[in-house]
Formats: sequence, C-alpha cells, structure tokens
Amino acid sequence: MGSKLLLKYIPDFKIVLAAALYFCSAQLGYFLAFSDSNPLPVWPPSGVAFALIILLGRSSWPGLAIGALISNLMGFWTQQELSPYTLVLITTLVTIGQTLEALIGNYLVKVWIKDDYPFRKAKETFRFLFVALLMSLVGVWISMLGLFFNNAISSDLLLLDTFRFWVSHVVGILLFTPFILCAIKKRKTGFQPEKLIEGSVFVLCMLAIYSLIQLGYFNGTLINSLPYLLIPFLLWLTFRFDLLAGISATLLSSLVAIYFTTQGQGPFVQQSTNDSILLLQIFIGVISISTIVLSATVAERTEAQHKLEQFNLNLETMVQERTRELRKRNTELDNFVYSVSHDLRAPIASVLGLLNLARKDKDLAMKDVYLDKITNSALQQDSFIREILDQSRNSRLEVNKDEIFFEPLINETFNQLKFATATGTAVEKVVNVKQAGSFYSDRWRLKVILNNIISNSIRYRNGHDPVIKVNVNIENHKAVVEIEDNGRGIPKEHIPKIYQMFYRATDDGAGSGLGLYIVKETMDKLKGQINIESEEGRGTVVKLEIPELT
Repeated sequence: MGSKLLLKYIPDFKIVLAAALYFCSAQLGYFLAFSDSNPLPVWPPSGVAFALIILLGRSSWPGLAIGALISNLMGFWTQQELSPYTLVLITTLVTIGQTLEALIGNYLVKVWIKDDYPFRKAKETFRFLFVALLMSLVGVWISMLGLFFNNAISSDLLLLDTFRFWVSHVVGILLFTPFILCAIKKRKTGFQPEKLIEGSVFVLCMLAIYSLIQLGYFNGTLINSLPYLLIPFLLWLTFRFDLLAGISATLLSSLVAIYFTTQGQGPFVQQSTNDSILLLQIFIGVISISTIVLSATVAERTEAQHKLEQFNLNLETMVQERTRELRKRNTELDNFVYSVSHDLRAPIASVLGLLNLARKDKDLAMKDVYLDKITNSALQQDSFIREILDQSRNSRLEVNKDEIFFEPLINETFNQLKFATATGTAVEKVVNVKQAGSFYSDRWRLKVILNNIISNSIRYRNGHDPVIKVNVNIENHKAVVEIEDNGRGIPKEHIPKIYQMFYRATDDGAGSGLGLYIVKETMDKLKGQINIESEEGRGTVVKLEIPELT
C-alpha cells in the first residue's frame, strides 16, 4: 500500500522539485548580476531546466514553468514603471519562452542525439553544443519579443539585448547541464592513490596562485594572464580524471570569476560593464567547451582502448581454443592413422587368410565356416567405415531442425539392430515415452546417438534375460533420455576414458572404440549433456539431456 501511494505522488514530487531547483538557480543568477546592467553574465536556470527535463522527463515541465513564473515575477517586480497588467503579460511570455527552451532542448536530445548523457563521444558532444545554441535562441527570442511588444525594450536595443541574453542562457547551459548530468550519472568508484596525489597537487597549485595574488606578487600583467594560466590546469584535471572533475572545477572557477568581477576585481574588469560581461562569457564559454569536448574525446579513446583490449583478450582466447582444438585434431589424426592401419587391415588380412585356407581345404563343410568368418570380417570392416563416416558428417554438416517423435525413432533403431541378437539371446526392450507435442532437433544426429548407445547395450548384454529400458520425458523444451541395460557394465577405472577416440574398455575386439566418442561429439553439436553410470556385472545407465532447437 505504501509503495502504491509513493508511486501515485511521484509526478507531483517531480514538479515540486523542478520548481524549487529552478527558483534556487534563478536566485544564484540574480546574486551574480551586475548592479548597472540588465543582461546577466550567466543564467543558471537554463542549464538547470535542461538537465532536469532530461532526467525527470517531459512531464516535469509544469514545475519548470512554475519556477520560471515566480522567478520572473521577482525579477520584474522592481520595475515600477510597469503596470500590473503589463507585468503579468511580460512575465507570462518570458515564462513561456524559458519553458519552451527546455522542451525544445529535450526534444532535440531525444531525436538527434538519442542519449540522455550526450558526453560519451565527441560527435554527440558537438551536437549538444549545437542544441544549446538553438534552444537558447528560440527561448530568448520569445522572451525578447514579449518585452518588445510591451514597450519594455526599445527597438534599437532589441538585437543587442537579444544577443546578450542569448549568450547568458548558452553559458548557463554549458556550465550547469553537464555538471548536473555528470553528478547524477552512476560511475565506478575505487581508491586510486595516483589520482589522489594528482588531485592534491591541483588543489595546492590553485591555493599557491591565490596566495601569490593576495600577497601582491603578481603585477597587473600577470593578473590579466590568470585566465590563460588556469586553462592548462582545467584541461589536465579533465584529462586525468573525468568530466565531473573538469566541469566542477570549471563551474567553480566561473562563479568565482563572475563574483570578483561584479566586485570590480580581477582580470575581466573593463571600462564598460557590458564589456566585462562579454569578456567573462567568452572565457566561460571557452573553458566549458574545451572541458566538455576534451572529456568526450578522452572517454571515446578510453572506450576504444577498452574494446581493443577486450578484442585482444578474445583473440588470445580464440587462439588458445584453436590451439587446443588443433592439438586434439592432431591427436585424433594420429589415432586415426594407427586405427586405419590396424582396424581396416585386420579384417582384410583375416579375409585373405580365410580365402587361402578355403582353397587348400577340400572339405565342403568347412567352406561354409570360412564363408561365415569372411562375412563377419566384412561386416566388422563395414561397421568401422560407417562410424568414420558418421564422425566426418557430424563435424562437417550444419545442425538441421526436424520434427522429432521419439517412440517411432527408438523402435526404428531397435529394428535395424535386431540382427545383432541373431547369434545370442534375444534382448527384451521396454520403451516409455512421455511426449505431449512436437519436439525439434536433428533427426540424423539423434539416430546416430541412439544407434551407438543401444548397439553397445545389445553387444555387451548378459547371457540370460537381457533387458534394455528406454525412458524419454520432454519438458520445458528439453528431452531427457535414459537408456538402461542389465549387461556386463563398464569397469570403474575405464569410465573417465570412454569418450576418447578409439578407446576400448574391453579386449574382446567387438567394437572399434569410436562409438561413445561419436556420441559425445554429436551431443556437443546439439549442445546437450551426456552422463554414464555403470557398475561391472550389473549394467549401465546412459542419461542424455537434449535441448530443443529454436
């Protein structure tokens, strides 16, 4: 209930906050005004309003309008020559201009810069500067035309005063908008001793310059050169830290410069108040633009450097993976060459030997024995070649997306392997499939996996009552397949090595040692998992987890 109540009043809070901050910033602008000049050296509400409408959203504009209305009423109240009607009309028009100024700036940021923090790249920063010039021009023109048509300003001073107020608004945006956006932006925090030392050196340098001025060691020429002496320090601070540090120092320096100039002190004091204001504005514009652009350039360079480092790291990782893969392939190639020299030549040598015996043996009954043995050798060689082809196809071919129904696929696999039980005890199969709908995967690869696992269960069955149980359960776009047998099982010491190419857990020569290697490689292609639990003399359970292809 409390959270709902809070959410209900958040828009009202935004409006009140915007009005209060606008009013306070306006008081700061009036405090920094020259007593004998209407145009202010800086109008902070322009920058504050621009930052607030970016942060709080367009719905906060009533708060900006309220703050502007109150501030303008206080600003024009002292002009006794204005009638109440004229005072209200001028105040309303100026308020409209200042509110539209913030709304136009927010719109341009959304559609052109497309980033609520436009200081990450130099291109976006220059666009921000253009937005500041354009939005201020529109807002000031509306305000000045309101003053002109109500005879609060003469026609000969219209263009000049418009320019002065426009520069005042631009300077306010350049100083306060980056500062507020930077202060609100989340950043990584961490203690860095070298940054602390550099920051301390900067503070000491500023204190030293101030002390020299107070002690009178600087003559007029050096005092007039102070703005130029300050620029390298501000750029150094921006370069070594971030925009918040640079713009904070720039803001502080600008406010100090304005204050002392209004008191008739410092290098910006000229014979004419308007000349002093213009010189101040030029100085503030130069240091603020330099700070913002340099910070964006450094941020862009840092990001590019980070991406390059990340690319190098990824490249190094890829090279290491490729190296491991190459070593694996080289090992597989060595094993393949050895196996080819053994497993392919062995059946051929057996066939040749049997043929030689058949020629010499005159017993017709023995001819059939020799033919059976030749057939077995040929089938063994054919099975080995098929396994090699399966491995080659699995590594080369892309994964296909087929509609899978597990029960007919499993029965088809058993039917194709039924001749494997011809010389021994028949195997009982128990198939239980829970599949409510369609499942998509690679049918050929699933067939290879099931064929190898079920053929192993048949090949290494027990001599009496062999049973193979296949359970399939499909849930949450994943198929869990369990194949359980009561066969001979796998000795415990062989289980960690059963996925290696050409590894045989028995010495009976029944298999090539490729079956489980092919299963593991095929499961990797399907991004699945395989787990085998076995106990010698009691049987084996193979669990497959196969995600559905999307």
